[in-house]
Amino acid sequence: MNSVAVIAEAARTPFGRFCGKLRHFSAVDLGALAASAVMTRAGVQPGDIDETLFGTAILAASTSVAARQINFKVGIPASTPSLTLDRACCSSMTALGLALAKIRAGDASIVIAGGIESCSQMPFLLKGTRSGRKLGDFTVEDPMQVRNPITGLALTLVTGRKALEHGVSREEQDEWACASHQRYFAAFDRGVYAGEILAIDVPREGELKMDESPRRDTSLEKLRSLPTAYGSPTVTAGNAPGLNDGGSALLVMSSEEARRRGVRPLVEVVAYAQASGDLESSVYMPGHAMLKALKKADIALEELKRIEINEAFAAMPLVSTQVAAGGDAAKTARLRAITNVNGGAVAIGHPPGASGARIVMALARELRRLGGGYGAASICGGYGQSDAVILKV
Repeated sequence: MNSVAVIAEAARTPFGRFCGKLRHFSAVDLGALAASAVMTRAGVQPGDIDETLFGTAILAASTSVAARQINFKVGIPASTPSLTLDRACCSSMTALGLALAKIRAGDASIVIAGGIESCSQMPFLLKGTRSGRKLGDFTVEDPMQVRNPITGLALTLVTGRKALEHGVSREEQDEWACASHQRYFAAFDRGVYAGEILAIDVPREGELKMDESPRRDTSLEKLRSLPTAYGSPTVTAGNAPGLNDGGSALLVMSSEEARRRGVRPLVEVVAYAQASGDLESSVYMPGHAMLKALKKADIALEELKRIEINEAFAAMPLVSTQVAAGGDAAKTARLRAITNVNGGAVAIGHPPGASGARIVMALARELRRLGGGYGAASICGGYGQSDAVILKV
């Protein structure tokens, strides 16, 4: 019989602005802070960990085998295996999916699954210089330009076009973005993020205990005034998240191990699914991944009490809820009403490798606040790919 996997603890760093207060922290530093926190909170010793799995979307900024480096930073024994994986923005949710599979198969009892990113430390690339060049100019490449390397198209352009094809206007995207900031601060002021965000001492800056990107003064009027970006018909700097820094970690256990240790889990991981489509499908692919995960869990869409869809752009939750609802207006409205109720990445920020685990922990704690039920978290990444999980309290 397969073991049941639970998330025993979950924590993340504040998400920092691009070249903001966390700019001097490497991606490995940020992941180590989150990993250490979940072990401490659950009373788990470094030697108890069977494996660590960390995702990142920008390997150059993370240096090589980042998960292995995190192990040593937090005191996990040299004999403990690790895996660093890249599935773009899906990466840390993919790490959770792998942890789920290992626990169900009996190959592990305690796994740390998480994600890391330091966009601020992303280096510029000077390609074609390894073999030397006698004459001529060099071209410096910036890997932070958000464009599809296969098609050469900016993601903002493709997202805006696909949103309009699904009838989602610039106005709706700006409204969702504005609500993302408003919901974040309403939740933060209620203490919703108290158990999720770690306070970090930043040299010469003091303590950072909330995300840097959210703006209390965001208004629909300000968002409407912003120009669109990189040729997009709808996407602006206001209805898309920034380029951020952050680390997130989930302590995943078998339910038997949690009982043996007297640990009260946050949530049960019921199902995990991946979905992929064409290179321009990212805006709606989270909806398909969510439906696929629901099918694996044998749960109806109507049973979901809360949904988290990463706001890689405001268009993602808007289009994906419409797709998941099969285009039915009433069902779409119902899904949107339970999606990202405490704010999303447009406000919080989006360190790509860390965001999948962030929305999982947000969903887990929101389900606990509700008193139980099923929820779904989904995220797009990697040019037409998506991951989704179903959680249960």
